[in-house]
Amino acid sequence: MLAAATAAENGASVILLEKNEKLGKKLYITGKGRCNITNDTDVQGLLAHVLTNPRFLNSAFYNFDSRALMGYEAFKGVPFKTERGGRVFPESDKADDINKALEQHLRGLNVKIKLNTAVKKIAAVENAFEIVTSGRTERVNAVIIATGGLSYPSTGSTGDGYAFARGFSHAVTDVYPSLVPLITAEKWVADLEGLSLKNVRCIAKISGKIVYEETGEMLFTHSGVSGPIILRASAFLCSRLQDKPIITIDLKPALTHEQLDARILRDFSQIQNRNFINALDALLPKRLIETVVSLSEIPPEKKVNTITRAERLVVVNILKGLTLTPTATAGFKEAIITKGGVDVREINPSSLMSKKQAGVFFAGEVLDVDAMTGGFNLQIAFSTGRLAGLGASRFCRID
Repeated sequence: MLAAATAAENGASVILLEKNEKLGKKLYITGKGRCNITNDTDVQGLLAHVLTNPRFLNSAFYNFDSRALMGYEAFKGVPFKTERGGRVFPESDKADDINKALEQHLRGLNVKIKLNTAVKKIAAVENAFEIVTSGRTERVNAVIIATGGLSYPSTGSTGDGYAFARGFSHAVTDVYPSLVPLITAEKWVADLEGLSLKNVRCIAKISGKIVYEETGEMLFTHSGVSGPIILRASAFLCSRLQDKPIITIDLKPALTHEQLDARILRDFSQIQNRNFINALDALLPKRLIETVVSLSEIPPEKKVNTITRAERLVVVNILKGLTLTPTATAGFKEAIITKGGVDVREINPSSLMSKKQAGVFFAGEVLDVDAMTGGFNLQIAFSTGRLAGLGASRFCRID
């Protein structure tokens, strides 16, 4: 939408082809329906949160950063608010406000919007392009491919852009579901389904090396783990699951091993005749106690005044390093973004035009760029859309 608007603002006659029944379908579900449109930071702050090919985005971000997005003409009637971590939302907490503002702006620019129009093929013919759709064939001077990746296929992201890119001899890197729940080998997670933990520390390692570490909130699912810190960890693990990564959860990150041992010893001294299974209430959520007791292999009915120091340290080690073994992701249906895409080495970063085919431009998630949560991926979409729109309109004028 922003690519189309930008091209129209710069004098191009624009047709926007949308396979869905409405525009911006994926926008409606971003930020849990609130639309975390961007992050209120400078260009260096944006680049610091890009995981794949950040240097490629220099031109896009410097041309149209988060401040430029919030001040964009289409959003003049949409007040924004900034929350924890610089995350920017519409004050209404409604993604629909962003969608409506963009659609109204497009219509004001006389962009021809064609809904329920799936593109079947794009072909270069006589210094132009023929776009074959489900209804007819369009002939245009330039094409912007902004089809998204494979995440949330119900919104129309089914990999069409990769096929179009390959049609112009572009390489497409391997693609993976990212910012996605993880499935683990441990079966006991099913017993904790729905349990949310706050202020725990997640450490992800591959071959003994820490690749991600953060404190925050997580959630157990029927087959693994989810929640903010797990989704962010998945961005570092999703393409390397064959390397057998390990996640450890520190349930008590504010305490050292020694401090936690002293805390448990103090708790036990006050309830000496209580069974072990009933002795951790002050330390853990009730639903987690049975799992920890089981993992410790200490008999549940053992009196706490008979628990040895060695047994106590086993409990400490579990609480400071609950081990999870990711074996798969929850797939593209639950992935916020796609990692991988059209190889950016074959795209001009200053215009986003293909180096393989003049007049073909790429924007958004179809490219091999991705970032952490917090509004950064939408900013990539808007910034690359803006740059591709500028590039396409200039190409048409030159042509």
